Amino acid sequence: MNSKSIRWCIALMSVAFSGVAYAHPGHGGGLLAGIAHPLFGLDHVLAMVAVGVWAYQLGGRAKWLVPASFVALMAVAGAAGMAGIGLPMVEGGIAASVLILGLLIAFSVRVTPAFAAAIVALFAIFHGAAHGAELPALGSASQYAIGFIASTAALHGLGLALGKGSVKQALWLRAAGVAVATGGVWMLAGA
Repeated sequence: MNSKSIRWCIALMSVAFSGVAYAHPGHGGGLLAGIAHPLFGLDHVLAMVAVGVWAYQLGGRAKWLVPASFVALMAVAGAAGMAGIGLPMVEGGIAASVLILGLLIAFSVRVTPAFAAAIVALFAIFHGAAHGAELPALGSASQYAIGFIASTAALHGLGLALGKGSVKQALWLRAAGVAVATGGVWMLAGA
């Protein structure tokens, strides 16, 4: 088994054997809390990596436009969440984003880069609201925001790299999309 296959197997096993990890309060404060927040929620990790993978599948300017639109709208929604502006059904929206992104990858759905950017921007609103609403009481809002933005961008970069690494292995890529979508269904069942 080659190293790419091993990486995909590890990714698939992590989805299959991990518990549902929702965004939740109780993080520390500042930059490190912001960095950690997206990394310690399976829902956030799956969605943000999937954004990068789908962007790579689409190719061309979608590779930068799709992740950039996610980060931009997530930052705006995060600021709204920090300001106390609530959004209903955040957990359901996050879980739905995981499901839909998985399906977009699994079926290799082709849309224009602008339409793809609009789709992920909608998902980013839910992720940003979750990040912003959970700003630790003792933390610096600006440092926390910088942290979750940087962490999200890094996860998108990981998704782009995984997409590039498996572009010639379409079956593995589609299987990963199915695994992500399955994670989304599981999360929706618990939402």
